[in-house]
Amino acid sequence: MSRSGRSADGGSSAVDGGSAVAEFAAVGALLTLLFLLVLQVALVLHVRATAADCASEGARFGALVGSSPEAGAERARQLLRTSLSARYAGEVTAAVVEVEGAAVVQVRVRAPLPVVGLLGAGRGLDVRGHALLEEALLEEALVEGS
Repeated sequence: MSRSGRSADGGSSAVDGGSAVAEFAAVGALLTLLFLLVLQVALVLHVRATAADCASEGARFGALVGSSPEAGAERARQLLRTSLSARYAGEVTAAVVEVEGAAVVQVRVRAPLPVVGLLGAGRGLDVRGHALLEEALLEEALVEGS
């Protein structure tokens, strides 16, 4: 037998007998952990994209002629409850803000950032949706038309 632990004929010696099982267990656990981390990152990205979409849809709804920013916020809450969970619809606000001289409805969603599954730190996620206020466009068109 040589110093490397292999016998002269190239086979393993009794010293290496149980190492394959231990290596398999260690590598299997590491790969499982890596898979779960990738899955969690995908979940975080999904929740963020869904919250941003709900905020944008709420802003578009609130910017319609005859609607209000508060109606847009309620629409965003309804979409969040439907697509994610009621926990994510807790803090939704809407306001009319000015962006580069144009009146815009902004819907802001603050929600938990999922850390383990859908459980996570409160207010870790902050997304906003914007839409051009149609009433301002309508008034501007009427002024230009007269």
